[in-house]
Amino acid sequence: MMAKLQGVITPLLTPYEDDGSIARDLWISHAKWVLEQGAHYISPFGTTGEAPSMSTHERTTAVDWLIEAGIPADRLMPGTGVPSLAETLVLSGHAVKSGCAAIMVLPSFFFTQASEDGHFRYFSELINGINSPTLKICLYNIPQNTGVAVTPSLAARLNTAFPQTVVAYKDSSGDWANTVAVIEAVPAISVFPGSESFLVQGLDAGGAGCISATMNLNAQAIRKVFDGRRAQGDVATTDAEIKTFRKAVQDVGLIAAMKAVLAVRSGDDRWLNIRSPLLDATKTQGKALLAELGPLADHI
Repeated sequence: MMAKLQGVITPLLTPYEDDGSIARDLWISHAKWVLEQGAHYISPFGTTGEAPSMSTHERTTAVDWLIEAGIPADRLMPGTGVPSLAETLVLSGHAVKSGCAAIMVLPSFFFTQASEDGHFRYFSELINGINSPTLKICLYNIPQNTGVAVTPSLAARLNTAFPQTVVAYKDSSGDWANTVAVIEAVPAISVFPGSESFLVQGLDAGGAGCISATMNLNAQAIRKVFDGRRAQGDVATTDAEIKTFRKAVQDVGLIAAMKAVLAVRSGDDRWLNIRSPLLDATKTQGKALLAELGPLADHI
């Protein structure tokens, strides 16, 4: 039996140069810092990483940069899902050939009228197209962005059909009832809430950890809660602190807030760059957020 994927995972921010290209040095140094802070894995090119704003070539190249810099491929779980199956095959095949631990795959979006059978077909064609025993997929549910839900029944069908491949599920819906429904419908897979606000609740219900944007800033504290709860310890104080941290960042806007904080702390204004159609972050945002967080942000 394969060990289940578990832990606290960072959907990595993507830093940009002033000309809009990926800032390679910041990309690598931030990835290493997040791992040092306690992330079990990093997941480049999720929503937090502005993946829909990036090209296929940029995404494969940037994964190569991380591996070339000495980050083990088996600590990476790149996001690879786009509406085009052809491009998803390229991104996913590259991750598998690179030795990545898993890939995080959105359903094919835009065609919101597609049936569950249609989405089952999409994932089946992806898995058969890659045709590799090392392919491990984390289904990514964020219907408020995609317009398409990865339902508990779809997750169950895919795990039944491909039990060694469809091994995890990230639920960024914010709907705890859906998270529980997936845990109950597919007990064989690892279910990750998309926020540390549900970390303890998720672990107690049989979940595997969390995949959270704020791991980019607060991985150390989130890892402490994960380890403490796994050991059946009292994590009430730290759990309350990570929830406070999450809410403060989320209220500003996750991508802009975190980049603004990193710009202030590092003194590197490249962290303020965000690709359109989103607006760039500002140091004013970062300073205000750091003041609100107080000692909770001392480690950044």
